[in-house]
Amino acid sequence: MTEQIGLDRLTGLIAFARAGSLGSYTAAARSLSISPSAVSKSIQRLERQLGISLFTRTTRSLTLTSEGQDLYERALRLLRDAEEIEQAAKAARCEPAGTLKIAASLPIGLHVIAPRLAEFRKLHPKVTIDLRLSDQMVDLIEGGFDLAVRIGDLADSRLLSRRLSPHRLCCYASPGYLARRDAPTHPDQLEDHETVSMRYQNSGQIFRWPFRMRDRDVEVVPSSGIVVDSSEAVLAMVAAGAGIGMSASFMADAWVASGALVPVLVHYVVERHNITAVWPESRRSNPSVRAFLDTLTRTQ
Repeated sequence: MTEQIGLDRLTGLIAFARAGSLGSYTAAARSLSISPSAVSKSIQRLERQLGISLFTRTTRSLTLTSEGQDLYERALRLLRDAEEIEQAAKAARCEPAGTLKIAASLPIGLHVIAPRLAEFRKLHPKVTIDLRLSDQMVDLIEGGFDLAVRIGDLADSRLLSRRLSPHRLCCYASPGYLARRDAPTHPDQLEDHETVSMRYQNSGQIFRWPFRMRDRDVEVVPSSGIVVDSSEAVLAMVAAGAGIGMSASFMADAWVASGALVPVLVHYVVERHNITAVWPESRRSNPSVRAFLDTLTRTQ
């Protein structure tokens, strides 16, 4: 069986290589940020383990023995490898690179993440984005994900998290629909209007429309003529004149800006603070994760 190298022998080889390169224990100690006596003891221990003398020492010089010369080149390669590992680690801490695997729902992916990817890639071209969009809640740790952006309450205490900017839940209608029907002035008037509701794919439950009334939130489930299991489809149908629907502002803002949708019942809008970036503890120091979090929070 091949004997495994011990940590003290590895330390001795590094100290030996540095002393051989710099010509003194003092210089080697300075470069390794340890004391000259620590270098001396480490090399003496190595000599005892190997059963050879590595240096001929005088009060003024440090010269490699013939056996030491043979070992020096190999130890020097070890030292260079150790230094390359150190530099690679420093570079990894400083420069984002590699694949960043992100999980999100389709709406979050389209409206929160996708608009920021072009800027992120300009800043960090060595990072490749692997964005997985699904309404199913994935296990970040088992799935090997670096980061997820989620909406709603967090149940996984294994994850680190950062809240993103708040959004509003508001009702919208098309200009064409509002030309035919007067806009409601109170949520109670929704029963007199055509509405489009959403059903959650994972639970099958109908989305309850929240409204801020005085100092509390009141939830309403309209009797809708159209129910669909996609929030994007709600907006498309409402923009086509199918009635009134409720949506998160980060999804509807582009429709409003284009003139396709008009906010209604704006005095009853509810604000939510539940869009959250989450990542495993193992990704805490990942430079790509840190950089992407900075981009998400900076460009909101």
